Order: sequence, then structure tokens, then C-alpha cells
Amino acid sequence: MNLYPRLVIAGTHSGVGKTTVTLAVLAAFKRRGRSVQPYKAGPDFIDPGHHSLVTGRPSRNLDGWMLGEAENRNVLARASGGADVSIIEGMMGLFDGSSPVHEGGSTAELAKQLAAPVLLVIDAGAMARSVAAIVTGYAKFDCALHVAGVLFNRVGSEGHYRLLKEAVEAETGIDVVGYLKSDPTLTMADRHLGLVTAMEQQSSALYERLAEAVMETVDLDRIEALAKSAPSLPSVERVPSSALKREGTVRVGLAYDRAFCFYYQDNLDLLKAEGVELVEFSPVNDHALPAVDMLYLGGGYPELYGRKLAENTAMRQAVRSFAEAGGPVYAECGGMMYLTQSIRDFEGQRHDMVGLFPAEAVMSRATMNLGYRELRLTHACLLGANGTRVRGHEFHYSTLKSNGPLHYAGVLTDAEGNYTGSDGLSYRNTLACYSHLHFGNVPTLAKSFVAAAQTRVGSR
Repeated sequence: MNLYPRLVIAGTHSGVGKTTVTLAVLAAFKRRGRSVQPYKAGPDFIDPGHHSLVTGRPSRNLDGWMLGEAENRNVLARASGGADVSIIEGMMGLFDGSSPVHEGGSTAELAKQLAAPVLLVIDAGAMARSVAAIVTGYAKFDCALHVAGVLFNRVGSEGHYRLLKEAVEAETGIDVVGYLKSDPTLTMADRHLGLVTAMEQQSSALYERLAEAVMETVDLDRIEALAKSAPSLPSVERVPSSALKREGTVRVGLAYDRAFCFYYQDNLDLLKAEGVELVEFSPVNDHALPAVDMLYLGGGYPELYGRKLAENTAMRQAVRSFAEAGGPVYAECGGMMYLTQSIRDFEGQRHDMVGLFPAEAVMSRATMNLGYRELRLTHACLLGANGTRVRGHEFHYSTLKSNGPLHYAGVLTDAEGNYTGSDGLSYRNTLACYSHLHFGNVPTLAKSFVAAAQTRVGSR
């Protein structure tokens, strides 16, 4: 018996429409009464937010490089309990990852780790029989990978679809499960880090249109059958969700609003497993911190809400006072930017921030930083002892302009082990990283995080 029916929705390249197709399939299954567990391949925060909003179940990140095969399977086992089917949205092109010569960090690597069949999405606009050559190449490039089906996006007409379907099935024998029409109303708005966030969606109308579109032209029964064709994973034992919860022993203030909403769901769950009670607050809208033992400031779009953050002087002062008094603070990317003296946005406007670190975060579309990162601690901090290594990812369009001495708790290397700089701004019990670190790749990390908060509890 297969306890985890699962399917990877992958694309031939970035921009092919993977997210549109994935959301359409999720929404359609939900409308059919299925319980669907969503996942996102790679270190993405925005797509999982939309997955969660559509399905009502928290979407999880899976990543061959950051987490590895064992932890990816553990995450699948923990989260897929009670789900009728699990849908995993891929990243970039199917075989694109951290290197041009190996599969590390790719959707293909993840699909093999999870023994999951692949549904390949192809942008079929202005194409005909050539799609058969494309499918043949993707299906045969790696014989250990199972490309089980094809779905066409941006198809011009029913006649166009019949031509595409006949070409692929005649030449490859791989099932074509349907198509989505070329329809600009099914497109989601985006910006410099990707799509607009789920929190910014005005209504569920787009998701409903996507469900209707896919139910009209896609064989959902066949997609479900492909997911159920996945072999069993005998080495995985599902961990009951109750086993991941303890009585709350420390309270961690979680910055959560439109400016700060980038968090790995498993980071939050691993903290809860160690007894953390997460208390949400808004640096944009609230004027005082809740009664907490520690602060966790995630990433997001503080540059878009710079004026509102700057105007909220009460919250900025509250955060600084908490940190200056020795309260533990952990910040990532946007959260780190909030702790600097100011953010200078894309238009060159300067917005005052918390002022804990003597630096300004300057936005520029010409300075994108992107890639896998491993942080090696060179000083003990709330994440662990000197020498601890934690994997994560970096993606931002800002750089730090120093206005004074900055102290770092670690050094960074990329997926190939090449040095890329320092990270982990350190001040008292505050650690602020540009990198988004995934706690799942270091079993002791969540414990260290909680120990820092417990020290705060004991000092009160």
C-alpha cells in the first residue's frame, strides 16, 4: 500500500507556468473534496504561501542540497499524513540546480530521492511536432527519473492541443493529461523576488478561475492515478503530528505581516517541537512587542513598506530596547535589513530602521545575490557552537553599506564549497543573517535556538 501518493510538477524551464499549473491542480483537487498536501522544491517562500492558501494545509519546502534525501523523506512522512495526494511543485527547469554538470539541488534530484513520478509542463505556444522531441529528450536524459506525464500550457485552441497530444503520445508513449489555454487572466502579478505574496491576494477569485480552467481541459483522474503510481517508501515511518508538539516553555515573537512573511514552515514546526510558543506581531502595524523571551524576524519585503516601518517609531524603539537589554534576536534577510540604521529603496528614498547595526541596506536591481549557502560559525551564538555548519539560501537585491564596525559570527560558502563572504551580523544576543537557513539540516539547531530563549527566561 502506498501511504504517500505523490507527484512532482516540473517544467522544461523557468517561466513555463509551473506555479500556475500547480495552483490550478491544487485548487481543482480541493474543489473535488480531496485533501492535498502541497510542497515546493527549492528555497522558495512565495509559492508555498499560495499553496497553503489554496489547500488549507501548510506547504513545505523540500530540497536535495539543503536537506538531503533522508530529511526530505522525513518531511514528506510528517506532513503527508491524512492527505489523499501530495503535489510537489518543482523549481526552474527539471534538471537545473546548483551546477551545470551535476544534479545537485535540482527538481530531478528531489524527484528521485522521493521516488516520485514527474508531470512535465511545457509552454506549447507556437509549437507543434517539436514538442515530441522535447519530451523525448527530457524523458531519456536520466533513465533513473520517471517522466510519467505531460501537460501543455498556453495552448491556442482545442485543435492545437490535439496536434500536440498526438505528436507526443505517438513518438514517446508518455501520457498527455491535458492543457491550459493561453489566457492572461490566469497570470499572477510579480515583482523583484517573484510573485506577489499570498498575503497580498485580494480574493480567491484567481484560484477559482484556475480550478475551473483545469477542470475543463485536464484529466484530473489521470493526474491522481499518476500520483498513486508512485512506489512505496518503506524506509520512511510517518511521525504523528502529536509527537512534534510539547508544552510551550518559551515564547518567541514572530514578525509576521506584509513586510515580513518569509519563513520555512519546518523551521517553525521544529521550534514548536522544542516547546516554543510562537506569538505573531506586526512591525508595520503594532506599537509594542508582545511579552516574549525571544524575537524571530524573517525575510520579506521591508523595502516596499519602508515608510510605514520608519513611521512606527514605537516598534522600532521596542525592538532595539529588547536587543540592547540582551534579549535574543534572530533575523534573516529582510529582518536583518530592519535591524540596520536605514533602508534605501529602489527609488533612492531613505527610511530609518531600528539602528542596531551601523549600516544602511541599499536596494539595487543591478546587485542581485542568489544561490545556495552554507554558514560555518566562527563564533558561538544562538545557533550553536563555533564550527557549526548550517545550509540555506541567499536571494536579495540589497547590499550593506557600513557606517561603522560590523562583527560577523560566520563565513559563507556556496554549493560547490567556494568562499562567498561573511554572514551573521552579531551584537550581544542578536544574530542577523542575509542567508535564510533551514533548521532541518542540523538536528541540534532548534535546540540551540530554544536554549537561547530559555536563558532569557531564567534571567527575568
